[in-house]
Amino acid sequence: MTDEDYMKQALDQARQAAELGEVPVGAIIVAGGRIIARAHNLCERLRDFTAHAEMQAFTSASEYLGGKFLDQCTLYVTLEPCPMCAGAAFWTRIGRVVYGARDHKRGGLDFHGSRDEGLLHPKTELVGGVLEEDCAELLSSFFAARRKKGPGAA
Repeated sequence: MTDEDYMKQALDQARQAAELGEVPVGAIIVAGGRIIARAHNLCERLRDFTAHAEMQAFTSASEYLGGKFLDQCTLYVTLEPCPMCAGAAFWTRIGRVVYGARDHKRGGLDFHGSRDEGLLHPKTELVGGVLEEDCAELLSSFFAARRKKGPGAA
């Protein structure tokens, strides 16, 4: 499978998040050509601001593998990880991070178009912009619908 194929799987997770009223960010982790973790944002449901898709996926993948290091894995996530998730990715030593849409306000990886070496492990490969338009459109649609509903809408 290609990066695009895997990102479509992450987009499926993001759509599930949207159906639950969560910000539509989805993530999967792949090891040896197999999806070993699928996750989406759960911040609203768990009332936990750290329950981002990436964090959920890291926990699931580590449990599956029986260890905390994910150096042989690839994280696919629909939105550029925030500094918290980038920091967690550093500690997992994830082999690759592939994201869809840039997060110009809160992204933690591609400041001003160049990689910030301090947030990811030095051996982690970074790929951005995979199915970027699809990922960005899902987020834009979600927030547009939320604005129409008014303040406090879930």
